[in-house]
Amino acid sequence: MMPTLQQRWKRWQHGLVQSLLLYHGREDHATVRVLLLACIGTVGMPLYYVIWRHFFPQEYESLPLRLFGILLCALGLFARQFSRPMLNLYLLVTLSYIFPFFFTLMFLMNHASGVWRESLLIGLVVLFHFDTGLALRAYAIGTTLACAAAAALGASDMLLSRAVLQQVPIHWFTIAVLSVAKISRHVLAQEKLAGMGAGLATVAHELRTPLTSVDANVRGMLRMMADAQGESAQDRLTVIDALARIQFEVRHMNHMIDLFLLSATAVRQNLHPVETVSMETVAEAVLKRYPFSSQKQQKTVTLEVRHNFQFAGQTELAVVVLLNLLRNALRAVQRAGKGRVRIVIDGGHQPPRLLFIDTGCGIAAPQQAMIFRRFYSHPPHNGAGIGLALCKEIMGAWRARIRCVSRESAYAIFILEFPMR
Repeated sequence: MMPTLQQRWKRWQHGLVQSLLLYHGREDHATVRVLLLACIGTVGMPLYYVIWRHFFPQEYESLPLRLFGILLCALGLFARQFSRPMLNLYLLVTLSYIFPFFFTLMFLMNHASGVWRESLLIGLVVLFHFDTGLALRAYAIGTTLACAAAAALGASDMLLSRAVLQQVPIHWFTIAVLSVAKISRHVLAQEKLAGMGAGLATVAHELRTPLTSVDANVRGMLRMMADAQGESAQDRLTVIDALARIQFEVRHMNHMIDLFLLSATAVRQNLHPVETVSMETVAEAVLKRYPFSSQKQQKTVTLEVRHNFQFAGQTELAVVVLLNLLRNALRAVQRAGKGRVRIVIDGGHQPPRLLFIDTGCGIAAPQQAMIFRRFYSHPPHNGAGIGLALCKEIMGAWRARIRCVSRESAYAIFILEFPMR
């Protein structure tokens, strides 16, 4: 049976959304935005020069200004090679030039024509889809320079004209609405995380009650078995061993509940650094705190301190990050049925770093592109999908970086790099 047009349309939409998500996942978010801006600008600048010059001629056009804009956008195509400071500087310069400066200057030099009135408004909408602080700086710099350039080119009379001034409240209202919308999206995401944390706390409370009861009953049965007469020593040892395993699992589940609650609580904390933290101390605390399922599992994890280092952060949040990474690594080893976990503290490296290496099942390329996205988990139903996203958020608050290098069925390496002190 042939699919209907509506089914084809939905299938195409789903494919497009998945492709965009995978594309965004492969790169740092800021890098993706720079690449998109560069591609659009490199094509749009010359295209609209032709349109406004030949098809719908405007009163004022400037090929040199267009060429400089094309050059700036073309530089952005190499954003993957930019360092973080260079990327931030490039964004500020390019956004300031294109949207406020170029669009505002064209608007003023064309005497507030309808074409440039609408173009400037669209430019502001695009500008304020970037970080609000960055957009406000770019808006102030670009608009000021555009007004100065218009005055120098003999269009100073336009600056206080009615056609220009009546656009100002429209622009400011647009900026305010876009800024509030971004805040609302952030608040909704935080509310969802807080709701998950509250729900997890309720589930944890409900689980502890039967676990406490099971543990108490096992202790009682162990005492009874120790005093029992008439049974063979082998039978008593078998029952005692089974009860001891049950008791161990109860303790293990209680430890896991503590870990989940710690992660859930962290999403509502202030993440910014407030103390100097020793990486070796944190790693040792995590290994003591983690609820290993057996001594065999515990022996699969080794800590290698090449050179300890300190960083600005929060001890409890650093524990959350390492606990999440250790849990994920041990799960990968368990799924693969083979492998080990190495934690390497390499403070002698520039920048100082922590390596979390497991030789378990690895991560396939499509999933690797998505693992740091909030509410994404792999395999499906393998947790709530907040662990690695929370790790990245915490690291970002400390001006540190977390990334993953992996090969499916072979290994996964999480690299945590910290700023120099």
